[in-house]
Amino acid sequence: MQLDPADIGQALTRLRRAHGQLGAVIRMIEEGRDCRDVITQLSACSSALDRSGFSLITTGLQQCMTDDPDREADLDAMEKLFLSLA
Repeated sequence: MQLDPADIGQALTRLRRAHGQLGAVIRMIEEGRDCRDVITQLSACSSALDRSGFSLITTGLQQCMTDDPDREADLDAMEKLFLSLA
């Protein structure tokens, strides 16, 4: 299933944020920063990635519910993707 680029902007924004947060985590570790600060940033990055995944799956499910001839197969695939994030 191909996702419509117009519908994935929010997920891309979250992924870009996670990318920046991950870079910050790497720098913090290299600089020997406090473990609590590192874990806080790592947690924020992880949440951004999770939300991106859920957003993409939601978009895919919405597209499956429209007039898609392969709807049943796509719904099964989206369900497997969703469960892989759980």
